[in-house]
Amino acid sequence: MDVVTIGETMALFTPKTTGLLRHAKDFSFSFAGAESNVAVGLARLGHRVGWVSQVGQDEFGEAILAFLQGEGIDTSEVKKRPKDPTGLMIKEPLHKRELRVYYYRRHSAASRMNPNTLNEAYLAKAKYLHLTGITPALSEGCRQMVMKAIEIAKKHGVQVVFDPNYRSKLWDKKRAKQVLREIAAQADILLPGIDEGRLLVNEEEPEQIAESLRDMGASMVVVKLGSKGAYYVSKGSSGYVEGFPVGQVVDPVGAGDAFAAGFLSGRLDGLPVAEAVRRACAVAALVVEVQGDFEGLPLRETLERFINQSNQDVLR
Repeated sequence: MDVVTIGETMALFTPKTTGLLRHAKDFSFSFAGAESNVAVGLARLGHRVGWVSQVGQDEFGEAILAFLQGEGIDTSEVKKRPKDPTGLMIKEPLHKRELRVYYYRRHSAASRMNPNTLNEAYLAKAKYLHLTGITPALSEGCRQMVMKAIEIAKKHGVQVVFDPNYRSKLWDKKRAKQVLREIAAQADILLPGIDEGRLLVNEEEPEQIAESLRDMGASMVVVKLGSKGAYYVSKGSSGYVEGFPVGQVVDPVGAGDAFAAGFLSGRLDGLPVAEAVRRACAVAALVVEVQGDFEGLPLRETLERFINQSNQDVLR
């Protein structure tokens, strides 16, 4: 595998109309999960990806597996649990400027994951292990599993990529900061958003955030800046990469996952860090113009055409 990622994917329902959820009558059905979004993004760009998780032995779980397998993602390490449900997520698009999200994932099949869920031989085959801060927030067993996965990765020389992906609805800020810092200190590559960086190191500016996080042990830090692009720092190089212009933001959810997929794709293709960050910005820009978390994730030819048509500078 090029990349193995671990986390929960939920069944997603989105009203076909805007406004309060109580008035919605018709919903679209899809899937939501940060780690599987990254997996889909990488698979569409031609990389080999494995997803480790648990789903309920129910129709939602079957639908998730069928979809991911159809995208070319290896799900051989996904377990079905007959007594625990697949988690649910519901979006509430109040209007163009506000979107609320609700999770129904307590006691879900994925929240029952623990260190015994992991297959060391499977993780050892990957070039990168992709983790987010969502998984350790699901349960104590999930937190222990994430730490065990990092231990396995370190043992076998697998690069650990960590997106803090802080979710305030899953845990309190104090506990989140403690756990996320613990994981960040063991990661090789960190991909925080600007607000997550501020949470982790109490710094305000991208440069200070990146340097402080790198001082914790990471060899590379990329701070996501939304429409402004990103700031990166690695051995011997640092700088800003401009974001790509977006005609209209249709759905911002999933942009960070798209960024991670684009960045890892660039690194797998041997691109310099700045060019990998630029690819990440391009994938994120394409995703937010489409409704859904993963629907806008591009195929390689679409991505290359989009990048080639842009006349932007890489650095500023």
